[in-house]
Amino acid sequence: MTRTDSKVIDGKAAPRGKYPHLKRAGDFLFVSGTSARRADNTIAGVEIDPLGTPRLDIRVQTHAVIENISDILRSAGAHLQDVVEISTYLVDMNDFAGYNEVYGEFFGYDGPARTTVAVHQLPHPHLLIEIRAMAYKPLK
Repeated sequence: MTRTDSKVIDGKAAPRGKYPHLKRAGDFLFVSGTSARRADNTIAGVEIDPLGTPRLDIRVQTHAVIENISDILRSAGAHLQDVVEISTYLVDMNDFAGYNEVYGEFFGYDGPARTTVAVHQLPHPHLLIEIRAMAYKPLK
């Protein structure tokens, strides 16, 4: 990547609009809002019972989102420890405890600054969470 560059990452769910997965601006990397959607457009943390009722798991979705962010950062030579700020969007604040538990598996008190807010909905009814991130990774 150059000083200012954008990337859509192969093997990841395609953006649902005309925006990149990752934008570099100097020494900063900006990861667009990322969900638990897979490249084949299925969603991690969704099970459909025999009657067609979805069961959604915030823990599985949170894990998948953070792993997706990690993969996106790796494409630019960065890692989760380079993340300096995270904004999380939850559809239901009742999912906060499960999200927070999984988040703590990846980050500690020395991790990124964080904001978590509730939103009315995300682009698919099975999505419980979306996270955007900013990382600091100086160009060499």
